[in-house]
Amino acid sequence: MTTLTDTQAKAFADALYQARRDRAPIDAFTASIPELGVAEGYAIQQHLVDRLLSDGEQICGYKLGLTSAPMQQLLGVGQPDFGPVFASTVHRDGAIINTGDFIAPRVEAEIAVILDADLSGPYCTAADVFTATRGLVAAIEIVDSRIKDWKIKIADTVADLASNGAIALSSTVVPVTDLDPRLIGMVFTKNGNVVATGAGAAALGDPLAAVAWLANTVAPMGVTLPAGSVIMTGALHAMTPIAAGDVFRAEFDHLGPITLRIQGEGN
Repeated sequence: MTTLTDTQAKAFADALYQARRDRAPIDAFTASIPELGVAEGYAIQQHLVDRLLSDGEQICGYKLGLTSAPMQQLLGVGQPDFGPVFASTVHRDGAIINTGDFIAPRVEAEIAVILDADLSGPYCTAADVFTATRGLVAAIEIVDSRIKDWKIKIADTVADLASNGAIALSSTVVPVTDLDPRLIGMVFTKNGNVVATGAGAAALGDPLAAVAWLANTVAPMGVTLPAGSVIMTGALHAMTPIAAGDVFRAEFDHLGPITLRIQGEGN
């Protein structure tokens, strides 16, 4: 473990801020300091969030990453990570996304939870999430990395706002009553061809348990998940590269479909 000074954390955050602004990737922080860990990643993330909020961004929810066992094994960790969802990055079903707004974008289909009441830890359970949930929404997330070639370790992606990019949400909010989120199946297509399938259980075994993990994790930071928040509960399949002209569609049991279209820069 290494102790990152506040000055160093801010400098790393500034580098990420510039990479986001210029859409120019930077080297992984762990390339120069291999022992950086999760705590250091969140220290950097907080500085970056503060700077973006000062620019006028507004947090409307959170996204979870590394919720599947294969992704955790890939990065050698035993827990998910999280980052904010900014209101400026939320799109509707059928949105057209420009590749020029990102560096190395990928897409993932997910189940989003919309909260109807405040939710807080440190003893939050999936049952508490069920009670606080307005409903579930079909969603597609664009993940992006400001780190060159996606050569990331856990500290790098945590610092980089959990590799956030943008999200698209269906307008249909399905009440969670009498619905088991673990069993919601999903078929993901690219230009009409099936590229992935998945189910809600891929997200920490239960999307509601994923939200409970988030509430408990942010509680020591003095954070409560407010009513109205959108919580992206994690990918149900491996992330998929995108290119101009692609049309992605995720079709969920009970939740219905959502479509995202991709265009090239300058279109």
